[in-house]
Amino acid sequence: MFEHHNKHLLPRKEYFRRIAHHGLLGICVIVISLFIGMLGYHGFEKLGWIDAFVNAAMILSGMGPVATLNTDGGKIFAGCYAIYSGIALIGVLGLIFAPVIHRFLHKFHLEDKKLDKDPD
Repeated sequence: MFEHHNKHLLPRKEYFRRIAHHGLLGICVIVISLFIGMLGYHGFEKLGWIDAFVNAAMILSGMGPVATLNTDGGKIFAGCYAIYSGIALIGVLGLIFAPVIHRFLHKFHLEDKKLDKDPD
């Protein structure tokens, strides 16, 4: 997916396209995760769709639930969803920042090779 460190640096236009692609993938993961959370709160706690959205969004963002959980199934779902949300946050951040970090490291290696070739 990424170019090897022996290859030339990706042109800016392609680089920005790669960033947009990774950002879009990150947004898709967030939307799907939010939808799963909404389904869980709606199904287990019988919350309305708006309340289910608020609870799922709050847990997904790391803030915690808004509504009081009344059922054991809802509490187990909320705990599992919170663990998933923490892992998903780290994964999405890695997905979004991967092209930026790769370009930085690639550029660093190219400059390092230039220093190796200079006779100074």
